[in-house]
Amino acid sequence: MTELGIKWACEYCTYENWPSAIKCTMCRAQRPTTTIITEDPFKSSSTIDGNREWEPSSTEGGSSLLICPDSSARPRVKTCITTESTSKWSCHMCTYLNWPRAIRCTQCLCQRRTRSPTESPQSSGSGLRPVLPAVDPCEEYNDRNRLNTRAQHWTCTVCTYENWPKTRKCVVCDHPKPNNIEAIELAESEDPSIINEQDRSRWRGGCSSGQRRSPPTSKRESDVKMDFQRIELAAGAVGSKEELEVDFKKLKQIKNRMRKTDWLFLNACAGVVEGDLAAVEAYKSSGGDIARQLTADEVRLLNRPSAFDDGYTLVHLAIRFQRQDMLAILLTEVSQQSAKCIPAMVCPELTEQIRREIAASLHQRKGDFASYFLTDLVTFTLPADIEDLPPSVQEKLYDDVLDRDVQKELEEESPIINWSLELGTRLDSRLYALWNRTAGDCLLDSVLQATWGIYDKDSVLRKALHDSLHDCSHWFYTRWKEWESWYSQSFGLHFSLREEQWQEDWAFILSLASQPGASLEQTHIFVLAHILRRPIIVYGVKYYKSFRGETLGYTRFQGVYLPLLWEQSFCWKSPIALGYTRGHFSALVAMENDGFDNRGAGANLNTDDDVTVTFLPLVDSERKLLHIHFLSAQEIGNEEQQEKLLREWLDCCVTEGGVLVAMQKSSRRRNHPLVTQMVEKWLDRYRQIRPCASLSDGEEDEDDDDE
Repeated sequence: MTELGIKWACEYCTYENWPSAIKCTMCRAQRPTTTIITEDPFKSSSTIDGNREWEPSSTEGGSSLLICPDSSARPRVKTCITTESTSKWSCHMCTYLNWPRAIRCTQCLCQRRTRSPTESPQSSGSGLRPVLPAVDPCEEYNDRNRLNTRAQHWTCTVCTYENWPKTRKCVVCDHPKPNNIEAIELAESEDPSIINEQDRSRWRGGCSSGQRRSPPTSKRESDVKMDFQRIELAAGAVGSKEELEVDFKKLKQIKNRMRKTDWLFLNACAGVVEGDLAAVEAYKSSGGDIARQLTADEVRLLNRPSAFDDGYTLVHLAIRFQRQDMLAILLTEVSQQSAKCIPAMVCPELTEQIRREIAASLHQRKGDFASYFLTDLVTFTLPADIEDLPPSVQEKLYDDVLDRDVQKELEEESPIINWSLELGTRLDSRLYALWNRTAGDCLLDSVLQATWGIYDKDSVLRKALHDSLHDCSHWFYTRWKEWESWYSQSFGLHFSLREEQWQEDWAFILSLASQPGASLEQTHIFVLAHILRRPIIVYGVKYYKSFRGETLGYTRFQGVYLPLLWEQSFCWKSPIALGYTRGHFSALVAMENDGFDNRGAGANLNTDDDVTVTFLPLVDSERKLLHIHFLSAQEIGNEEQQEKLLREWLDCCVTEGGVLVAMQKSSRRRNHPLVTQMVEKWLDRYRQIRPCASLSDGEEDEDDDDE
């Protein structure tokens, strides 16, 4: 017998070992007691159905064994007598055929069902008792190894990661081991809101090994209204165990020093990279500094060296990732925040009190038309004391509070406001465009600026807008659909939409109201008129234009918005004025005047001297009547009928020059005291620099006298 013929085959890996080997050279398994004679490799073999069929060879002892492939991937050693079908049991969950000694299913780890005593075992057709299946030591070893390995790990209760038994905390989220009392007490002593957010961020950006599920949502996470989904912490760094522990401790120290504003800043940086304007607006609305620079620790937390560098600002990131829309907003914000000084910025404490007053004055009407409405009538006007300041101080004040670009576009580029000398000069009804934030909430901000003189920072007005649209959806939808159908036919479009298409467009309008920073449409102005319970007049450009000055289409914003779904007795007739330029709304306010002296015949009214009246034109510069939006088919009619409708909803009169105007009335005594106090504190800043300006003027006069 040659030396090749006396090799023995391993039971586990089928490797052919030399006869002197006690253990398998490949897998180090023990040599079996029964010698298995392998087939001579030079002996011919035949292939049947893709499987190799080995011919048996006789040993000296006369025993005949063969090696044949089974259903698994590797060949196994079996006797010729035992059949394969009777030696395995089928899993009741996945039907996988398992070896008889397997306690659980090898495929799905499901527990093996025990056979009841009354159940008769399956037998062959001959009725003979089946031969007991042979034991597969390989499968038994694998099952035992799985059970032992699973028992050694402990599962984290937060992220479900399976940790090794010696670890005291989860390597993914740092949550303490359930039986580690000291670690649990240490974790409870820390700030839970920060830990929850940090663990959630690390879980998203951590290592990819192990089975993980979505962590449970904590109730305290709702208190911190921030989105850390984009902040990838450096939890998956590659290195030794000691290096990882040091890294985790360093990250934990950095995170413990972080405040809410710091997390908002990191979230804004990630938002610039990913193109999310809402994250940037959230940081801006919280009072964050646009010119803030990233530190080395913050760059380490973000863990994206290719995107973030030490010393970078939001502007640098916008330039690096070519975010042109964000760059324009950020550059405008940086240049104007340092220069602008509006009343809402000077008195933050009074501003917060005013916001609480607005929230308290919002109520919902009972009945079928359950819209929200404001109980207070407030109109913001510039104080008349501005004219008492020196010209240089007045110029600085106007630069701080006004938007010069909007004023120029509405006055000079196209005669939209202040086109009548009679209204602007003799009747003291000149309109001023207040500076407003360049964000998607500019419509809501301009409405609150024209009434209370503040921004909708807390989205109180947006929430009332969203709730009113949803609660009164049927009422507003009917008006909107009828108006859009008439408008398309009046312009000769002659198209008709299916009801499904109308519903899709209306769903889009509803979704815009619920998204902070989303641009709003004419329908939202119509709803705001019902919330204010007073008309809204929009003086805006007629055409959309590109940056090159090319006309792109009609804007459709200019016109009068009446609260037509309310009763007239429930509404006020004093309107507010808004200005619309390319994608931006601004509040148009007047300055307080000294009564009605030297007014025209149409302006002689029996009112107190303390009441300021501003005459808002209801016609454009070509003396054409402004459109009334969202009229029904019965209300549209001709121009005379629309003028009659305007007189019913507004206090109208005709000036000596023949201009139809609406009277906006405001009173110092009836105005809200918090608004008056805020304006006075804001004006005191410019009164303090008045003596300096007067002193310089006096010195110049003395120099002129000496000469």
